[in-house]
Amino acid sequence: MKFITNIISIALLLFVLQACGGESADQSASNSNETQEQGLSAFELEHGIGPVSERLAVDAELDEEMINRGRNIYEMKCEMCHNMEGRMVGPALGDVMERRSPEFVMNMILNPGGMARNHPEGQKMLQEYMTVMPFQNVKEDEARDIVEFLRQQAENN
Repeated sequence: MKFITNIISIALLLFVLQACGGESADQSASNSNETQEQGLSAFELEHGIGPVSERLAVDAELDEEMINRGRNIYEMKCEMCHNMEGRMVGPALGDVMERRSPEFVMNMILNPGGMARNHPEGQKMLQEYMTVMPFQNVKEDEARDIVEFLRQQAENN
């Protein structure tokens, strides 16, 4: 009986050590290929998943009309969860255009659920902020206006 108890104890110990051990080479390779397994293109990895699937033509010069429309939309639909400096429910947006491409920002606005589910950066944000950004029924041209407003904010920082 003692022999069986010892074998069970050793088996349990080996199981615990295996569960607590570091990643094997197979697991490490699996993690590095995770984004490829998600089926994302190079464009999607850099610019997000959503309706914006091509590079935007963004002029170096800011468009004042777009900025004003974007500010109004931001104040109505974004400001309750985001500010320009410091964390709120969501990340600060004052420097977002320095960290993300216009296409990424638009895809995040237009497809927040898909980004949280299927994009590595969206998944990281979900882990950090513990909530998926709600879809605010923003149209693509309105998302572009918000990007222009955020571009102006980045220049003012």
